[in-house]
Parts: sequence; C-alpha cells; structure tokens
Amino acid sequence: MINEIKADAETRMGKSIDALQHAFAKIRTGRAHPSLLENIQVSYYGSDTPLSQVANISAEDARTLAIRVWERSLVPDVERAILKSDLGLNPSTAGEVIRVPLPALTEETRRGYTRQAKQEAEGARVAIRNIRRDALADLKELEKEKEISEDDERRGQDDVQKITDRFIAEVDAALAAKEKDLMAI
Repeated sequence: MINEIKADAETRMGKSIDALQHAFAKIRTGRAHPSLLENIQVSYYGSDTPLSQVANISAEDARTLAIRVWERSLVPDVERAILKSDLGLNPSTAGEVIRVPLPALTEETRRGYTRQAKQEAEGARVAIRNIRRDALADLKELEKEKEISEDDERRGQDDVQKITDRFIAEVDAALAAKEKDLMAI
C-alpha cells in the first residue's frame, strides 16, 4: 500500500521532470537546434500539422536550421508558419530547402531566456510539491482508516520527502545546466 503510493509519486514526479526538459528544449540558446521549430503548426490539406510531420528539420551549422519539405507545394505554407510563430525568425527559401538563420543572442535576450527558464523550473518544483502533498494525504488517509500504523505512516512520509528532495535536486541541476548554456557566448 505504502509502496504503491511512493511508486505513484515517483512516476508522477518523473513526468514533471520530463515536462521541464521539454519546456527547456523550447527555450532558445545560442545554437541552432531542430527542437526550436517542433511546435510550429503548418496548414496541410486543411488541418494543422506539426512541422516535423511534413518536413525534415536539421541543424546546418551552429546558427542555421535547414528544413527540407517533403512536398514542394508546402514550401510557402511552411515559410508562412515560421514567420507567424512568435520566435522572431526570418526564413529564406532556396528551391526545396528553407534555411532559417538564427540571430545572435544579446545579453538582454539571454537574461530574458534565463528568467523564462527559472519560471519553468519553479513550475516544475510546484508540481513536484503538489505530488508530495497528494502522497502525504494518501498516507494520512490510510493511517486514519487504521490500514497502516503511525510508525508506517511516519516512515512513508520520510520516504516521500526523500523522493521529493531527489526530484527537486534534479530540477535545480537541469536549471543550472540550462542557465550555463544560455549565458555561454
């Protein structure tokens, strides 16, 4: 019973870390990375489709992304979708290949991205603490219904706290790595 609660908390906290990593992938660093364009939606035969499902995205060099659209007729739509996105990128088309040069980051934009990374990390910490709260409430409920003893509940609380501390440390480490990546010139 207690092990199930701990396993569930650990699984949910792991998902929070995964969500944080996904959010960090969207925050632009000085280097070109295909994940920057993952969330762009392209109008494909009347329905919005992720760019990665209609084209191949690759990093040509440190500051340029190359997009090879699978259907030539989609090139203008892809270009339009990139321009409409809030990324502030200006694609240039050369036949079937769309090149997206990434402008160099200024100190101010780096600090803005760092702030955004800190907000994402704090959101992950809050999610992990909420999961801890739910697990502790479940343990309290089991003790209240006399399914476990007070000692078992106390041990369970300590274990849940240790799990929480481990995942909070993972969030802090991921944030430190992202900040270092953002501030590197």
